[in-house]
Amino acid sequence: MTEEYLTPAEIAKRLKITERTVYRWLDAGQLRGVKLGRVWRVRTNDLEKFLKERENFS
Repeated sequence: MTEEYLTPAEIAKRLKITERTVYRWLDAGQLRGVKLGRVWRVRTNDLEKFLKERENFS
């Protein structure tokens, strides 16, 4: 089974937010991601977990 990885741009588009917001979450460690050189990638599972955690605080 291959895991799917998303770019910050793809996440921003899906959530209808700015890329800068996604980068802030990544830089702060709120959203788990992998940095490959200068490029961030986020597993879809990590994004789903992040969103569920934030949903509980609403």
